[in-house]
Amino acid sequence: MATTISGSAGVTFPAGGLGNPAGAVVGTTDTQTLTNKTLTTPNIDSAQFATVSGTAPIYPCRAWVNFNGTGTVAINASGNVSSITDNGVGDYTVNFTTAMPDVNYSVGGMNGSWAQNYTTKATSSIRVTTFNTTTGANIDIANVSIHIFR
Repeated sequence: MATTISGSAGVTFPAGGLGNPAGAVVGTTDTQTLTNKTLTTPNIDSAQFATVSGTAPIYPCRAWVNFNGTGTVAINASGNVSSITDNGVGDYTVNFTTAMPDVNYSVGGMNGSWAQNYTTKATSSIRVTTFNTTTGANIDIANVSIHIFR
């Protein structure tokens, strides 16, 4: 049986300690700090990170959404987004399931040939607009994508 590391259940060792290398467990507290350790193709909450090359740090996306912004607004797919509020033509609020630690996050997205902008950042949501770059008028877009990095 293998040793298992889980973000929610902690570390699980095989019965009787079989298969544990000497010195693999340090200390007796529930929390341990790992310094300068390498994870090879790690899994976090069952999602596998691709093998990384180079030494640049990895900053996973904290929230993302793809939604239909025309008619009745509907989320097509998302992560850490609980809902979309339709504030009017081309004006949406993306509500996070779990809040950001502060408002210093990065907002990006795309929606085809139209432009988008954010107007209000909060820890629990981001308000975005989609607009025609020629006229500057807000316009509903059929396929809006937003991603948040922090």
